[in-house]
Amino acid sequence: MISSRFPISLHILTLLDDANGAVVSSDYLAGSININPVLVRKEIMNLRKHGFVDSKEGKGGGSFLAKSASDINLGDVYKSLRNQNILGQSKNEPNPKCPIGKQINQHLNTLYSDAENALVDNLSKQSLADFASKFK
Repeated sequence: MISSRFPISLHILTLLDDANGAVVSSDYLAGSININPVLVRKEIMNLRKHGFVDSKEGKGGGSFLAKSASDINLGDVYKSLRNQNILGQSKNEPNPKCPIGKQINQHLNTLYSDAENALVDNLSKQSLADFASKFK
């Protein structure tokens, strides 16, 4: 699951959009999100790796959007954070002699994949600019 990573990343991106190209410090971002700056820097590294943000090092450094908010697709942001099924996965192996147990994981995987694809499709219809406009 991606837990709080998506809302944290979306909060960061929205704040950077609001800054209109100005460099924003991780301390400022962390203060708005009310989390540790180390967590913000971790998410910024991922956002930078995927081309959503760029950073300036050193005194007066910080982050800024690497491209226009209208060019940042929320589905792409979600996919940049994904590392396992959104609904989780079973931690045990069901009994292979059970008519349900021997097939349950296969059917759960299909169910989860379909649900996640629907989520990504919905998010992909929105840009960061669409989302950020709610705050203006």
